[in-house]
Formats: sequence, structure tokens, C-alpha cells
Amino acid sequence: MPGHERFCFPLYEDLEKRIEELGVDITLQEDLSVLASPVVAGKKRASNSIAILPMEGCDSEPDGSPSELVTRRYTRFAKGGAGLIWWEANAVVPEGRANPLQMMLTKDNLSAFAHLLSVVNNAASEANGKNHRPLHILQLTHSGRYSRPIGHKAAPLVPQHDPLLDSRVGIDSHDDSVIVTDEYIDSLVPHYIQSALMAREAGFDGVDIKACHRYLISELLASHTRAGKYGGSFENRTRLLLDIIRGVKEAAGDDFIIASRFNIFDAHPYPYGFGEDAQDFWKFNPDEPVRLVKEMCAAGVGLLSNSAGNPYYIYPQVTRPFDISSQGIPVPNEHPLESIARLFRFSRLVQEAAGSVPVVGNGYTWLRHYLPYAGAANIAAKSCSFIGLGRMAIAYPDAPRDIIMKGKMESGKCCITCSKCTQIMRDHGRTGCVIKDSAVYAPLYKEARQDAESRAAGT
Repeated sequence: MPGHERFCFPLYEDLEKRIEELGVDITLQEDLSVLASPVVAGKKRASNSIAILPMEGCDSEPDGSPSELVTRRYTRFAKGGAGLIWWEANAVVPEGRANPLQMMLTKDNLSAFAHLLSVVNNAASEANGKNHRPLHILQLTHSGRYSRPIGHKAAPLVPQHDPLLDSRVGIDSHDDSVIVTDEYIDSLVPHYIQSALMAREAGFDGVDIKACHRYLISELLASHTRAGKYGGSFENRTRLLLDIIRGVKEAAGDDFIIASRFNIFDAHPYPYGFGEDAQDFWKFNPDEPVRLVKEMCAAGVGLLSNSAGNPYYIYPQVTRPFDISSQGIPVPNEHPLESIARLFRFSRLVQEAAGSVPVVGNGYTWLRHYLPYAGAANIAAKSCSFIGLGRMAIAYPDAPRDIIMKGKMESGKCCITCSKCTQIMRDHGRTGCVIKDSAVYAPLYKEARQDAESRAAGT
């Protein structure tokens, strides 16, 4: 397989030809009508098959409530016409925040979230017709290894040591004080339930029990070396996730969607990863991921979104293929179309295991204005129920409406996968599209870069 290649396909036929040359399992179709089809999730209905994936802005107010930038971002998403808006990571406890400005719904700021949802829904109907109202899912999280609730200093909380990741967040391999106890993990279940009930009161249609990208629940799924009731066996490693799902289901009722965006494959060596072969961590083993999907559905999950990899490590292409990598991240020896095909295969596997529970597929952004053709083919083949737009939605929030109303996307509006939005996060700044939304985010990018360089230099 050829190595990394930047996007360069002036014509639809050029992309078709490259897919054929590489022999990757990606299908395109020019009939996009299926993307306008409604999707039922739980007892609710999305008006079309296009979803906005959770993309964190790191720009809420210090108390976790929506800022002007948050309001602007979700209003733009709503006007863009997507049937489902999957809101970004919302911490369930203060020590689990990934940054000091991470979203956090509390009793004190619940009214601010309710007001924002009203604003967002009004914007959606004004732009797309009075009957258009997107479904809203709020992602609930504990950042675990990547917790940084105060300032620029990491404050990791981990389920087990990891020789590849510990030093990257300043963990001494002999320091067990950062390993969370069973009692602490037990205490998180009511926090997730409380956050879910507040989300329902604020007007969200459901919550996502986040289990991806090596945050706490994701890393617990891979805690083969941990002792006690949350480590070792599959039953133990999945215990927290399934206990939260059941707890939220019982407390919130059948008309509230329980979702999970979860890692199906960590691309991380055993015994520290999930979904990989014990001998070769680049080889996917579907046994436990498929079992997890079926158990989540049995526990009450009504919506799923598969992801993979660890965007904070050296293989971010497993999560989101790109043209240009972030600072210090090596260029992968893998063609982006191969990375995309792997994510599409994962969505297909999850949808097959989930049955009637809808799955939001991902991995589309690198395809630029050709992504609707891949998305339509995947939905038509029942490989997923929604196509999910992540970085593309930040760059091009009107993409869903253009796809449905115009039958195409405009190439000049598309995300160019330059990784600058990721770089702002790595630099501890407030993130957005530096290229297509430059008036707002180019100055924030420069500010965050300068601050990061000053910290690195000790000035």
C-alpha cells in the first residue's frame, strides 16, 4: 500500500480511479437522496441522515456554561441543517475536565443551557423551515488520563499505568497515587446519572456516555492489568460503562436517548489497548467490540457512534485522516483512503451488531466535497444510519443544507485537514477553523501557538 498522500482529486472520476488503484473498500454513489431520509433513534426522529459529531471548542465559561463562542458554534451548526447535533464533551465532575474551559452542565448554569437550546432550535427552524428541529445529544465525559481542570498543568487520573502514555502526561511509572480506586469509580455512576437528568431538564434529547479516545471509560475498556472489579476480565472492564447506561435508562425513562461514542479499536499494544490482536496491535480483533455493542444495546443504548485510536498519541490518522499533521506528529506510512476504509469497515461492523439501533459513521472529512457520495453509498448499503461530520462541520457548517438542498458541497468551503484546529487544542487554546473561519480563529491560533512556545521555553 502506498504511503501518505495529500488530497488532490479535481474530478469525481479521479477519486474513483485512485480508490480502484489502491483496492480500498470504499464505494461511491451519485444519488444523494438517501441522505435526506429521516432516522429514528429511540422514540425520537431526526429529520435527515446527517449528523454533527462532537468537536470540542475548549471555550466555555470557567463555570462550564456556554460562552459567546459556544453559542456562535451551535447556532451555526443548527442553521446548517443537520438532523442530529452531537454536542461536545461535557464533564460530569470538576476533576474530570480536560481543560479549564471545558463544558460542564450544573444546577447553577442549567438555565443557560436551556436558553441556548431555545436559541439554537429557533435558528434551525428559521434557516431550514418551521418543522426542522435537530436532535440534540450531549456528550458526558470524564477525561481521566487527559484531565487538566486548572491552568496548564496536567492532573491525570488513570485506571492503570501505561508505559507508552504515562510520560506524555507527566506520570511517574512508580506513582500509583494517580490510579483511581474502585470506590472512586463507583462514585462516578450517580454523577453521570445526575448530569443526564439535568441534560433532559435543559432540553437535550439524550446523552452520550463517552467511551472513546482513551479518556477514562475508554481506557477502562482496556484495563487488562488492573486488579479489582474494574479490571482484567471483559465483564470487569465494561462494568462502569454498562452500569452508567443502565442507571441513566432507569432514571431518565424510555423517551430519553442513551448514546455512546466508543472506541472499537485503540491501535495500541496489548495489554493496554482495546480491540487489537494480542500479538499485533495493528490487527483488529472484533470479538470484544462486537460483544460490547450487543451488551450496550441490551442495556438500553439507542444510538451509537464508532471511533478509533488516540488523537493525543502518534497515530491520529486512525481517528481522523489528514493532509498535514500537528506539531511533533509523524506523517503516517498509510494512505488516507486506507485509514478511511478502516473507519468505514468499523461502522459497518457496529451497525450489523447493533441491528435496528442507528449508528453514526465517521471518517468522511478528508474526502472534502466528495464525502456525500461515500456517505450515500454507506447508508444505502446499511453500513451506517447517519454520516457524521466533525472537522468539516467546523469549517463548513452549512454542508448538510447544501447536500440536501443543492445536491452537492462547494469545494471552496471544505475543511482542508490541515490539523490547525487540533493544534490549538494541543496548545491549550480555544479552537475552531483557522482557514475557513479565519477572522475569529486565526488570531486565537496565533495566540495559543505563542503561549505554548513561551511555556516550552520557560518564559
